Amino acid sequence: MRRLARCARGLARRRCCANTRAADAAQSLHNLGMQAPVPRLQLSAITKTYPSVVANDAIDLTVLPGEIHAVLGENGAGKSTLMKVICGIVKPDAGSIRWNGSLVKIANPAQARALGIGMVFQHFSLFETLTVAENIELALGAGSQKAGAGLDEQLRAISDRYGLPLDPRRHIHTMSAGERQRVEIVRCLLQEPALLILDEPTSVLTPRAASKFFETLRRLAAEGCSILYISHKLDEIRALCTRATVLRDGRVTGDCDPRQETAQSLAKMMIGGDLPHPHHRAATTRGDGSLAVRGLSLRADDPFGTDLVDIDLSVRGGEIVGIAGVSGNGQQELLAALSGERTVGDAGAIVINGTAAGRLDAGERRALGFAFVPEDRMERGAVPEMSLADNALLTAWRHELTLGGTIRISAAREYAKAIIARYSVKASGPEAIARSLSGGNLQKFIVGREMLQGPRAMIAAQPTWGVDVGASAQIRQALIDLRDEGVAVLVVSEELDELLEICDRIAVIARGRLSAAIPARESDAETIGQMMSGSFISAENAPPDASTGSLNGSTMPRTTDAP
Repeated sequence: MRRLARCARGLARRRCCANTRAADAAQSLHNLGMQAPVPRLQLSAITKTYPSVVANDAIDLTVLPGEIHAVLGENGAGKSTLMKVICGIVKPDAGSIRWNGSLVKIANPAQARALGIGMVFQHFSLFETLTVAENIELALGAGSQKAGAGLDEQLRAISDRYGLPLDPRRHIHTMSAGERQRVEIVRCLLQEPALLILDEPTSVLTPRAASKFFETLRRLAAEGCSILYISHKLDEIRALCTRATVLRDGRVTGDCDPRQETAQSLAKMMIGGDLPHPHHRAATTRGDGSLAVRGLSLRADDPFGTDLVDIDLSVRGGEIVGIAGVSGNGQQELLAALSGERTVGDAGAIVINGTAAGRLDAGERRALGFAFVPEDRMERGAVPEMSLADNALLTAWRHELTLGGTIRISAAREYAKAIIARYSVKASGPEAIARSLSGGNLQKFIVGREMLQGPRAMIAAQPTWGVDVGASAQIRQALIDLRDEGVAVLVVSEELDELLEICDRIAVIARGRLSAAIPARESDAETIGQMMSGSFISAENAPPDASTGSLNGSTMPRTTDAP
């Protein structure tokens, strides 16, 4: 009873503070002879409880017309559940929702769209066998005036306007995670929402493109569109948003103007402590850990893919090499070739730990001491409906988790428990279903699963995409620790700050070509951002023209698929 009383008093204080702020703002407007605007969205005491956790605990949130409002919090803080309540995907157990001043019950996503609510989710909701245009037409509905013969032109126009290039005829299954996010953003913008909810929208953009996108958002806000902005990039929040609500453990723990805060103070509100920074130690180079790519040229296996042209790369034991680039410039094709998902005809084009591996499949490369963290944790890194113990088996079965072709269930559970403990994964235990974990915790589990195998060379693709500042710091430190043990680490990321923070050398991929790797300490975000536009590619060495398939008069690529 005492605990309930304390909770009630805390809730009353939070409501009192929120009501006081609202009253003060209303009084200020009244003193100026102005009428307080009716909130576009007003949530009161929204509560959602699941069997093992209170996801949202009496949350109050007010969003005004034309406001860019940030929602901050660690993975698992309750942000996704709250956004799903707003979008009609999740029904709250208690609380009320007002839309433009009127009490509403949002029963489903269609009703939310009818009200004018659109959201770009962190995890995609696209049909892989359909094209971009077909996916968007399904979202618009049969009665929409935007659907039909002119949709392709509308998509090209809006993607050009917002700097998010898309081909309406391309199939989703051929696209990288970053390109799929572009589809989600364009699909949402096409519906001209009154409330736009964006979850990690700039992870596919260069700094210059992100700045252009921010201009677009400011223009939308000036036209009256309300924006809820979710991002772990605190500098973005401070530059873009005028208000921020901070969640921790399902509760509102702060409400501020982020322009008046520092990244450190925002992080402290989010995680309850100071922002952690990676600690670099002297690496102990292990001579046999290495990854090398020699003259790799490879035709894309999809007409909308990007051909790889004369890729050269070396990663030595005891260093982290980063590859930066805008999504869709050959990262997906390069990762497929390096991981063994796609073999190549020239065995010597890819060398792992001293062994020519171009013709080896993924399993054979892992047997050489190779580990791989794919970019999409839900589609490629884990099976969402399986337990963590079962997911551990997917790549770690060689490490005494099987015996004579039989799964050692107890060993798999212990392995999963070791990952949970060592990498601070918030989960109920090894039997927890992967889908039940927040994005950051599932990512930490996948990274931990690969690292505990003791690799000699490892590739991590987008290791902290959509992960909060606390979990990001843990993952980055784990990669640095792996390097310090003498492992050759390759990180493919669109987070320039991340690459500059943890890498020893950085290369850039653009239009299927890879630049020379330069020391990270001699570079900065502006320089790398310019290279991401392809500035390092000379005219005479330009990649194939997508419309003709030619190589500007050069011969066909010499590295092909293995027969």
